[in-house]
Amino acid sequence: MDPATTSEAPKAQLSVRGAIVIGVGAMVGAGIFALLGEAGAVAGSATWVSFLLAGTMTAALGYALVKFAMRWPSSGGIMVYLQHSYRSQRLIGVAAWLGYLTTIVVVCAMVASSFGDYAAAVIADGPSGGWLSKLCAAALVVGGAYVTLAGPQLVDRFQTIIVGLLLVVFAVFVVGTFTQVDLSQLAPSTYPGIGPIIASVALTFFAFLGFAVITFAGGDLPRPRRDLPVAMYASLAITTVLYVLVSLGVFGTLPVDDVVEAGPRALAVAAQPALGQAGYVMMTVAALLATTSSVISTLYGARGLTEALATARMFPPAFGPGTRLGKHGGLVITAAIVILFVTVLDVSALASIGSGVSLAVFLLVAVGALRLRSELNASPVLTGLSVTIAGVVLVGFVVNLFTDDRRSFWFMIALVALALVINEVWARRRGAVRPTAAATG
Repeated sequence: MDPATTSEAPKAQLSVRGAIVIGVGAMVGAGIFALLGEAGAVAGSATWVSFLLAGTMTAALGYALVKFAMRWPSSGGIMVYLQHSYRSQRLIGVAAWLGYLTTIVVVCAMVASSFGDYAAAVIADGPSGGWLSKLCAAALVVGGAYVTLAGPQLVDRFQTIIVGLLLVVFAVFVVGTFTQVDLSQLAPSTYPGIGPIIASVALTFFAFLGFAVITFAGGDLPRPRRDLPVAMYASLAITTVLYVLVSLGVFGTLPVDDVVEAGPRALAVAAQPALGQAGYVMMTVAALLATTSSVISTLYGARGLTEALATARMFPPAFGPGTRLGKHGGLVITAAIVILFVTVLDVSALASIGSGVSLAVFLLVAVGALRLRSELNASPVLTGLSVTIAGVVLVGFVVNLFTDDRRSFWFMIALVALALVINEVWARRRGAVRPTAAATG
């Protein structure tokens, strides 16, 4: 059956508003709290520029995803788009495993760890990465999986409430910090060179990785060809504006060294001069809400992605419906892997690696859109621009990683090798196949 002619999700239960808040929720938790300090260590007071550039690049990549989604709406998202773009089953399979490990597992693990750090500090002033932090992170993953298992409608309502509260809190934060901003701290003379700023874009791109979750919601939208582009662009616009304003408020209020030292608590510290202790508490609560929202959104994306890929036999059957693990085996397995990551690994070290590998996967999607531009009715200029931007940033990131963080560079190579091995083992056992109607419809 031609996937282009399949009927659009008759069991759709997710509104376009729900898709927007899922996208915003997935991005904000993974970005502004978890990465602001790390981005500041590279881009300094120009971090807002880095977020703006990353948002622009993500929008360019989003154009390619939107064109694919309008042609082949599917809960398999970017992985199904790759299936239509390339003939090499090895390339598609490796990209699928890399995309799953980075955009789902690493993102979810890192955000859950951030939640654990905040929660441990609130409960008992516990240290980051301690046993209480890991316990809280694991509890969030279990709770997020439970909400996701309840279905798209509950996720829609839950995320709408959380994201609505977050936007109100961020509005108060921006207004409060802007009254204390020292413009001299944001002057271009304080910026690092263009090299560090460009290199930091690959890191701040991690803050936008949640936008891919929207593509995994295609099967739950009533009119995916119309609704998915709206959800994609709206969530990206909201998130980019939010990141830029918050970055200006933080780096205009605190010296760069203080932001880097504060790490994930930078927003709470920046809120104190204008809003006092109440501001610190407010942003701590916001961090807990944002990371909760991000974990739920990411697990929701894992649910659709793993089902589609298991149905297409790109992932083992255990990831699909109708297994011993229940209707959503992929969600259960993903939650278990994430819990393993947060309890065993130092996931904060995976942020830049996950960002770089994910960018490579999205670059493949953009190249695919350029190759299929006629069938997708896509602009050659815009698709070419998305390929160029992503390629330049990826090369800059890899060179910077090899120069400044050789250990992370080799870990990234090891991650790619792991995906190659997993895909090869599974391909030999089951045999690689072309996408099925069930996976692409």
